[in-house]
Amino acid sequence: MVGAHSVEAGSQPTGHRFTDSATLDSGIRALVISSVGLLATCIIQIAVVWVGQSAALLADALHNLVDVFTSIPLWIAFALSRRLATRRFTYGYARAEDVAGVTIILFIVGSAILAGYAALHKWSSGAPTTHLGLGMAAALVGAIGNELVAVYKIRVGKAIGSAALVADGQHSRADALTSVGAFVGILGVFWGFPWADPLMGLVIGAAILYIAWEAGQEVLARIMDAIEPETVNQIEQIAGAVAGVHRVDEVRARWIGHQVMVELSIEVGPRLTVTKGHQIAETVRHELFHHIPRLADAVVHVNPAWEGADPYHALTADHQPESLRHSVSKGNTP
Repeated sequence: MVGAHSVEAGSQPTGHRFTDSATLDSGIRALVISSVGLLATCIIQIAVVWVGQSAALLADALHNLVDVFTSIPLWIAFALSRRLATRRFTYGYARAEDVAGVTIILFIVGSAILAGYAALHKWSSGAPTTHLGLGMAAALVGAIGNELVAVYKIRVGKAIGSAALVADGQHSRADALTSVGAFVGILGVFWGFPWADPLMGLVIGAAILYIAWEAGQEVLARIMDAIEPETVNQIEQIAGAVAGVHRVDEVRARWIGHQVMVELSIEVGPRLTVTKGHQIAETVRHELFHHIPRLADAVVHVNPAWEGADPYHALTADHQPESLRHSVSKGNTP
């Protein structure tokens, strides 16, 4: 079993490895800048809601305010990720980022419920929407502000491999669309359709729920240790191309926060020395570090390439769960 190159926060043992400290700094900086922008946008919108009583604009403002609060668990997760692994948390604290992603999804769902409630209350009360021009201007400010924040978050999130930050950016982009919806609702009132404002508030609430579903799929997939199938294929190809590797099997990979962890087995000549087998395994790891983005560690198990069945693996075969006995390298892609 080979796997000695652990990743510490901020360490860079070889030139082609990513610097985790700089990665986390980029994520935290994106959160701070975007939160300031969203908070300014939200304050403007809430001030207009106070005087104009727009249900659609209130739904939009609430969603923007939630965006600011969702930055808090993500910031905490980035801060935790700096901590070194312990005997209790042997893989480190990077998984906190995925937990923060789930928290973000729950916040989004909560904002959808609040938006729907506000729209229904406005509809039942029949309170008029006033200061229409000011409300439309505030909605446009929200659309522009959210789109700028979305572009920034998504760009940084993709650069550092953070699904939670990308999801937060997609959330902001959807906020821009809901701001457009608020604009349309107030415009409907201006044209003589008073029900347009609460109706758009309900539409925005439904749109937010859809956003939660879309953003939640990737976040929940990472919690379930999912990885892109093309990454598994790439690992097999890279390892299989190393001189001395007869076969690649039992490839497993998963995201932990913004890092990728890999495990695989390789078969080498049965008469090789332990030193030679170790050398081949380290070459495999070295090639993986060069070509797999965001790779934090790779554990390579070395097996002898027997002509028949492996007599030693038979000792442990019955102890392995049935669900793990079929290697993904044999094409079991969901």
